[in-house]
Amino acid sequence: MTQQTTPDVGSGEPSLTVDELAARAGVTVRTVRFYSTRGLLPPPAIGPRRVGRYGPEHLSRLALIEELQHQGMTLAAIERYLEQLPPDLSPHDLAIHRALVASWVPDSAERTTREQLERRAGRALTEEDLDRLTAMSILVRTEETDVFQADPGLLHLGVQLLDVPISPEAILTARAVMVEHTRSAARELSHLFRQEVWGPAQDGAPDPERVARTKSLSAHMQPLVVQALVTAFQRSMKEELRGWLGAEGAERKH
Repeated sequence: MTQQTTPDVGSGEPSLTVDELAARAGVTVRTVRFYSTRGLLPPPAIGPRRVGRYGPEHLSRLALIEELQHQGMTLAAIERYLEQLPPDLSPHDLAIHRALVASWVPDSAERTTREQLERRAGRALTEEDLDRLTAMSILVRTEETDVFQADPGLLHLGVQLLDVPISPEAILTARAVMVEHTRSAARELSHLFRQEVWGPAQDGAPDPERVARTKSLSAHMQPLVVQALVTAFQRSMKEELRGWLGAEGAERKH
């Protein structure tokens, strides 16, 4: 298989043209330009010959916008959502937001070929890369050669994780931990929503009005819950790392 020459944005430097950005994000150039005119995407860096160059932040933000729109949010609602995000979010932070937003959408899978995956990744994918994506449950192999069922909500994040030096076994363990705790949080939040809308448990099936109120409350709470989860996780992770690295440094001094 011939190695692709699409610029690598892993370094953080703006290196993609608008055509390459659109190909990596799976959208059209017209869509990229439209989002840019609405202020949803930051302006590109201007390189030689006045050619705009885009980087990881643009790619992650574009993926988040697409996911929010996939949920049915209007452009005005998306603008408000993005305005509430901290201005210094990294591309990885944006990818986490996108993955959490996607978790509110019913499970779905898209048929995709290896060629399409490589176009999204911006590079050739090895068998080991495909095994890692499969281990993360982002891809499911089919009976057809080089044809997969892909989780569109996690594909962008999974491609980014390919460059993280972690074994498939560790990925599976981490996934099990996240699934366990996110399900626990979902159960608690669902109970909270139910108590808020329905009050004490009642016999019989819920009436349509209460069902509609529950769905409305859930829809309004989703962006807030996603941002709260990301913020809480980031703060907890930083505290854990400070404690771990601090302990490591103290041991080395003795």
